[in-house]
Amino acid sequence: MLVAWRYRKRKSLVQWFDPRAWVIFYLCFLFSTLAFWDIRLLAPFFTIALFWLLTSGLQWSEIRRPFLFIGSFVIFFSLLTFLTGRGSQELYKVEHLIRSYAAPFTLLGWRPTLNITVERAFFAVSQFVRVFSIAVMTILIPYSLNPAYYGITFRGLGLPDKIAYAMDLTMRFIPTFGRDFQLTMDAQRARGYELEKISGGLIEQVRKLGPIIVPVTIHAIIGSEDIIDAMDLRAFGIGPRTWLEELHYQRRDFVLIGIGIVILVTSVLVGFAGLGNFWVPEALIRWAVGG
Repeated sequence: MLVAWRYRKRKSLVQWFDPRAWVIFYLCFLFSTLAFWDIRLLAPFFTIALFWLLTSGLQWSEIRRPFLFIGSFVIFFSLLTFLTGRGSQELYKVEHLIRSYAAPFTLLGWRPTLNITVERAFFAVSQFVRVFSIAVMTILIPYSLNPAYYGITFRGLGLPDKIAYAMDLTMRFIPTFGRDFQLTMDAQRARGYELEKISGGLIEQVRKLGPIIVPVTIHAIIGSEDIIDAMDLRAFGIGPRTWLEELHYQRRDFVLIGIGIVILVTSVLVGFAGLGNFWVPEALIRWAVGG
């Protein structure tokens, strides 16, 4: 049986809007944020994301795991960019050195050196703000969108029935897969399988995880075949599909969509004007060069 994310009806600003209006606003926010590297223009998007999060009614206990995972992922890559400078060379050509740290040893004649520059530091901060803003808005979707409205929402956005239903199944796949994995792991532990004592190299560890990976994979394949058979028996795809629930736009939904479109159009115009590129304060550059 398919399961969904831990959705709960709340009196929150996010759930006050039609899910289609929220998805449209999210897409406008996403593409607008991706248009900039300037921290001055990314800061308002970061503020908007925090506003939606704080008014969503979500408790920390509900979103702790995804926030810790995504937050660790964002911090790791921001730190990696800061240490190596990889991925930022296209945005700036000149670096202003703050301090350089050289290792007291060499590897095959090469001495590891860490160069801390103004551009690397500011790019890491810009990258964190940019990605974290998008991550916050993305996390809100499964926790604020009623699972019963998944297919209806995507169908209401103009997608064909097949694609809308495929999106519905996709959003349910991750929590369903997680539940099956947990059930299989508990069942194997009850049979004496000690997951905590797995040792060896990477290949050896993957091989020892076979009693968990194989049943979960087989169950996922069988479950997908059951869904396909059920859809075939109901003649899915033969003609237009009817949906049990209906969604109707309210005035507040048009206001939210209008705000999203204004943000997107403004971001596009600002981008065409040559603004929004990577920016570093001149004061920091003067400080780095000693001026």
